[in-house]
Amino acid sequence: MKFFRIYSLSLLMTLLLGSCRNETVIPESEIPNQPAELLQQPYQTPYALSASQKYIYDIEAVPEISLEISKEEWNKILNYYDQNPQNEEYIVGKFGFDKTGVVESLDSIGVRLRGNTSRRRPEGFTGQQHNSVNPDWKHASFTVNFKKYRKAQKFHDSEKLILKWFKDDSNYVREVYSYDLFERFGVWTAPQSSYCKLTIKITGDAKPAYFGVYQMVEPVDETYLANRTSFYKSTTGNLWKANYGADLKNTSTSADRMGIENVTLTSNYSPVYDYKGKKFNLEASKSQLVDFITQINSKSGADLQSYISSKMDVALFLKTYAVNVTLGMWDDYWSNSNNFYFYFDSDDKFYFIPYDYDNTLGTSLLMVDSGLQNPLQWGKSSENPLVAKILTIPEYKTQYIKYLNNLVDKKYDLFYTTYSQQRILKWRSKIANYISNDTGEDMTIQDLPANWGNQSRYRLLSNDQNNFFSVKANSIPKN
Repeated sequence: MKFFRIYSLSLLMTLLLGSCRNETVIPESEIPNQPAELLQQPYQTPYALSASQKYIYDIEAVPEISLEISKEEWNKILNYYDQNPQNEEYIVGKFGFDKTGVVESLDSIGVRLRGNTSRRRPEGFTGQQHNSVNPDWKHASFTVNFKKYRKAQKFHDSEKLILKWFKDDSNYVREVYSYDLFERFGVWTAPQSSYCKLTIKITGDAKPAYFGVYQMVEPVDETYLANRTSFYKSTTGNLWKANYGADLKNTSTSADRMGIENVTLTSNYSPVYDYKGKKFNLEASKSQLVDFITQINSKSGADLQSYISSKMDVALFLKTYAVNVTLGMWDDYWSNSNNFYFYFDSDDKFYFIPYDYDNTLGTSLLMVDSGLQNPLQWGKSSENPLVAKILTIPEYKTQYIKYLNNLVDKKYDLFYTTYSQQRILKWRSKIANYISNDTGEDMTIQDLPANWGNQSRYRLLSNDQNNFFSVKANSIPKN
């Protein structure tokens, strides 16, 4: 886990006034003493991070990643985008990773564009090729695939790495904070995440393009499963990605509902439930999923409790959702039928995997106000019934409320306002000097939610009625 000492008031004031706009300094009287170490984490992560995870996703470091790509290959990625913006075609390049002066490199790695609303052309406009003299760089998100062209090649045991730009997050913190909170609260299913700097070099250009500070995210794939074998019975179970519309209510096995994604230059097939296993096992996996959905929706009371206690780690699921709603994650399963994976292990046990947490901490949409929304009535319970049905069981509802209150408790170094601010300020101090970049975009760290949200008032570092941490804590029921 990631522990650090409390910042002095002078350091807090320096960072707040030096790198933020429209932010209020935290009065000394409002900064509690750091809790005793034994009380910091009531639900410490119950598995040891692998050496690979520790090295790559190190929140205490800001390594520099470099991608070197030939002009010919770079023009391919631009042309691929023009043919189909959603394509998942790879180009070949070189990968470099510089962490505290230790430089590692790999040849023949795959690079592709990724993202939904964040996906974009990384240079110029439709039809334009790379301009070596005056390039028009744009932030974009990438997947790096170490074994795409060399099947045995990995980077610190990882097969892939996700690089995300901080779209609509002028705080440069929302998703990093979210995954860190999951880890602090013992939600071992959440991916790892941390910061890096990204440079892209087009071979032959006079200088490389510095793309600024990026987020590294652990992909949910076979390596992800292997890193958690102390809990998952095996990595030979059935992994699914849940896309928009994944309600866990409709049992249709039609091609648009359940299948294996096929996104190319000419195809955009992406089913609601995207099976990530081998094609020969798809039909059996569909039957397993249909049975789970049927049982969840048809049972109630003692029958439901008996079923889910045998098919789920209920405590883990309740912890996951307590963190989810405390973060104000509205673009989720319960509210928007979206943004999660799930895994059936070899014992047929269902695990919910939280994913894609950039729309959190005050960036609100599709509900009146994610800060004030009641955590017991978070989403569309009749349309997306899994959470609400579990909470009809009094024992589980009580446990869920306990987790919510633990998260905001002043005793614990979790979601409580000033502890959260201290972590954010520490991370900000590490990245502040690296924000300016060659895209000319996102050049200033500001304490603001996304400009398209429906609640522009929220701040993370203020000390007033608009502080999201305080507002969210006040929305949590005591019993």
